[in-house]
Amino acid sequence: MSQTLTPPPGSAPATGRAVQPSYPGQPSARPGAPAATQAEERAARRAGVRSALRRSPGKLRIALALCVLAAVVFGALGFQAARVQGIALDDARADTSQLVGVQDVRNDLVVADAAATNAFLVGGLEPVDQRERYDDAIANASIRIAELAGSNSADATELGQVASQVTVYTGLIEQARANNRQGFPVGSAYLDQASTLLRDEILPTLTTLVDDNADRVASDLSMVRNALWILAAGILCLALLIATQVWLAKRTHRVLNVGLLAASAVVLVVGVVGAVLLSQTNSAAAAVRDGPYAATLAASTAYSEANDAKAMESFTLIKRGSGQAYEESFVELTADATQRLDEAGAAGVLDGTAAANLADWVTQHQAIRALDDAGDWDGAVALATGSAEGSPNAAFAAFSQSVTDDITDNIRATQADLASAGTKSALAGWLLLAAGLAAAVLAWRGLNVRLEEYR
Repeated sequence: MSQTLTPPPGSAPATGRAVQPSYPGQPSARPGAPAATQAEERAARRAGVRSALRRSPGKLRIALALCVLAAVVFGALGFQAARVQGIALDDARADTSQLVGVQDVRNDLVVADAAATNAFLVGGLEPVDQRERYDDAIANASIRIAELAGSNSADATELGQVASQVTVYTGLIEQARANNRQGFPVGSAYLDQASTLLRDEILPTLTTLVDDNADRVASDLSMVRNALWILAAGILCLALLIATQVWLAKRTHRVLNVGLLAASAVVLVVGVVGAVLLSQTNSAAAAVRDGPYAATLAASTAYSEANDAKAMESFTLIKRGSGQAYEESFVELTADATQRLDEAGAAGVLDGTAAANLADWVTQHQAIRALDDAGDWDGAVALATGSAEGSPNAAFAAFSQSVTDDITDNIRATQADLASAGTKSALAGWLLLAAGLAAAVLAWRGLNVRLEEYR
């Protein structure tokens, strides 16, 4: 009698292929399945996704994603545009301050030189007011050089050289004074060396720094561009929201979607307000460039040239008959200073007071030249060094006061206007960002209500 052996539970059949049991709901994808089967499954899933997107819920999800994305991009672009404007305005303020500071150093040095050369004409003990004017100007220049070197690393090397050269310059001036007090002619040679150092090395370096900072300011202000493209981005976002509302109205037979309508209103109102604020910032930057900033440069340069001319006036007399070259320099410097002030007055950025005082001083200078040319050198020196009312020095003091007032007022206006423009730009940026996020939330809520109806 034969016996049939039954495999123990769980063991595979002795022969043939093992059979994998199947259960209801088990996924068809299996580890180790043939590649063709997996490709078919992926294709089936893609087909399922496409089929789902063709139906109304799928289309609503696409519309929701597009509206939310458009609103967020609109807000982000607006914020970034305002941020770029704000950075440019901050840089313009810093570079303007640096430029005016370098101009102040240049002005202080030529003021000091003019005071030193004018006092040299007196001989012996120089006038106390001239000595104080020189000391104050040198002290101010030295302090400003240190401050400016620390505030802008791009200028630090050149300003360090200027500081060293100013030390040499003041040493030469002291040598000139000491010899002049004792009546030694060599004092004039020291004064010449000091003047040569100032005009051939120190002032050209400072002029280069002024030009470099002016270029930086121009570049900064050029970055404060018109923001009409932000308005264009808002219009595109608004167009998408409106198109979605029209499509939704046809699909659901409801005229309005509160969420989309509110999102559209936010984008429209805040987009227009933000574009206006950013455009006003651009206009304000242009107004600063053509207004108080231009006035500051014109007044500061004219002041420097006039003080340089004042030193040339003194040198003409110091050279006693051989100072024609200094007189020619005087004419060139005062002519350029006059032109700068006249052009600023014609543009309406200066009131003309400084220009009138400069013209008065130049006229007074002609009286000095008339005495010297007539052989009355002592009379010319007395007139050039006197400070009585109606004297050339009194006219120059009036010019100095009016032009420094112009510089002070206009640099304050420049800084204040740039700061105000920066505040507007920052406000516009945060408004646009908040509007974009708010519109995204409103659009999501409005469309999500319709999606809930399909669940």
